[in-house]
Amino acid sequence: MSGTTLCPHCMTRFRVAEEQLEAHEGMVRCGHCLQAFDARADFIADEPDPQLDLPIPDASVDEVMATEPIEHAEPVAPQTLAEQIKLLTNDEPVTITLPRRWPWALANAALLVVLLLQGTYFFRVDLAAQLPGLKPLLVRACIALNCEVSLPRDSEQIGIESSSLEAHPDAARLITLHALLRNHAPYAQAYPELELSLNDMDDRPLARRILRPQDYLPASRPAETGLAARRELEIALNLDVADLNPAGYRLFLFYPQ
Repeated sequence: MSGTTLCPHCMTRFRVAEEQLEAHEGMVRCGHCLQAFDARADFIADEPDPQLDLPIPDASVDEVMATEPIEHAEPVAPQTLAEQIKLLTNDEPVTITLPRRWPWALANAALLVVLLLQGTYFFRVDLAAQLPGLKPLLVRACIALNCEVSLPRDSEQIGIESSSLEAHPDAARLITLHALLRNHAPYAQAYPELELSLNDMDDRPLARRILRPQDYLPASRPAETGLAARRELEIALNLDVADLNPAGYRLFLFYPQ
């Protein structure tokens, strides 16, 4: 099978035989510009096309484009990329500039480190609770950053298991508040604050007081240690109600914002 092919460098069309297409994987050299190219890329077979039956002008008709037909041109073997680049540039040295990706990689790595440090700073309390071995390092870092690694304050993980209010047996003006706090979390938590409301017969508040940890904790239990994981605390606190004569009470716990 024979046909024609087109040199992509000087746009000269040549006749080419099947043997030349099969030899050297279709690589030939143009007899006009001496450039190597793949003859199979623009190959057109000699079978007549019913839609286009126009004669192909011989390249020798145009004196400017005149060249020897491909039958007399010497087939060339496939070349390496470096040899083809050297051939196409008339033996002049070629410098291939590759995109520099390392600055972007360095910038992405720096951003990742910054995000990691910010996340560690904002979630330092949770990290210290979930990873106790990391807490000393976080504490040392907070000393330099003038911050604090406090105990967790999850009000959903701590609750009032029971409570009662009774008159003091030795003083008419005193009442005793009994409460049992329990920490359900698998880590220690800060002691909450308690809100006690004394109500009348119609459940209207007569007085209200906020009880902080130092108000209800015994002197032997420092507030800084917090309530240990899955532990309870019994509270017995005497309060002076004077002549209020409360008929009921409400007790809530919360963590201040």
